[in-house]
Amino acid sequence: MASRVYIRPKLLIWACERAGFDLAHFKSHFPQLGAWVNEEKKPTLKQLERFAKATRTPVGFLFLQEPPIENIPIPDFRIMASKYYDRPSPDLLDTIYICQQRQEWYREFEMFEGAERLPFVGSAKISDNIVETAARIRTELGFELEQRRQLSTWTEALRHFIQLADEKGVLVMVNGVVGSNNRRKLDAREFRGFSLVDALAPLVFINGTDTKAAQMFTLAHELAHIWLGESGVSDSDVGFSPRQDIEQWCNRLAAELLVPIDALKQTYNAATELHKEIARLARHFKVSTLVILRRIYDIGGLDQNEYWDLYEMELERLLAIPRGKGGNFYLTLAARVSTRFARALVISTLEGRTLHRDALGLLGFSKLATFRELGNKVGVL
Repeated sequence: MASRVYIRPKLLIWACERAGFDLAHFKSHFPQLGAWVNEEKKPTLKQLERFAKATRTPVGFLFLQEPPIENIPIPDFRIMASKYYDRPSPDLLDTIYICQQRQEWYREFEMFEGAERLPFVGSAKISDNIVETAARIRTELGFELEQRRQLSTWTEALRHFIQLADEKGVLVMVNGVVGSNNRRKLDAREFRGFSLVDALAPLVFINGTDTKAAQMFTLAHELAHIWLGESGVSDSDVGFSPRQDIEQWCNRLAAELLVPIDALKQTYNAATELHKEIARLARHFKVSTLVILRRIYDIGGLDQNEYWDLYEMELERLLAIPRGKGGNFYLTLAARVSTRFARALVISTLEGRTLHRDALGLLGFSKLATFRELGNKVGVL
């Protein structure tokens, strides 16, 4: 007969709420859950393990005296998330933990390779001039306007932007699920991205469930955090003004990085019908129409009421556009973990410095054939 374990009812209730649901949600999968909470019955260890998996709770937490207080391990600069979440979700926490593990591995890899600290990490200050700093970052990345104009769409510009940051030394990871678990979809209402500052292994994570329009701005915003030397999780939007000084600075720098104010003033034609001019400028600068709307507002081309009305209409239009398919699995996987990270991990594994088991764990899959194909796609095998 299977042995049973006593779990305090408040831990069971906490685990359900932590996962974002009430007890009733889990009773169909665990018919005895009510009896466990009422202390009429005890779960078996196997049942408890299943319950922990279903609620995405570390099983050890369920044996504590009191529910733990889980804090985000990096500064939290989010504003809008509290409308939807009263605590960080397991999905957000696990995504940060996964990225921290990858960052730690990559830092050790770079140290073994004898790499020197990246001079741009923490090179900016919040008191720095926005226009001058944005110009310097564009030059350092090679993300100049003329090069962008040669790309056919702003979605191509986003891919190019990610590639340039990756080549510069920033691990850019874009994912819409936790690790490789397609059943654990991230929620863009909770967070849009985060940055993990490190002199050898700076990392930016972008929530892949967000619109492509938002992802471009999120990348620019999180890179501002890297240059500032301030880690943090963000839900910043080009349309809103954050309360925190750091977030205000990063938002302003991101907008200037994507659409320089002087270049916009030279290009903007107020006599043209507005919706046509917005579309033209979006093509010209290879950014989303939301960014263009914000910059027109910044130069006084719209009053506040006009801006908010147009912003909401344009956001609604963009959200209604059908999302594309996932594309090539291996290229998508490289984007999830960063091409730079994937290449380093494959090299280290082939050289025998990293065990295949550990490499597969960091990448989030189990098949060696998948690992080899990934190596081909990132140009190592």
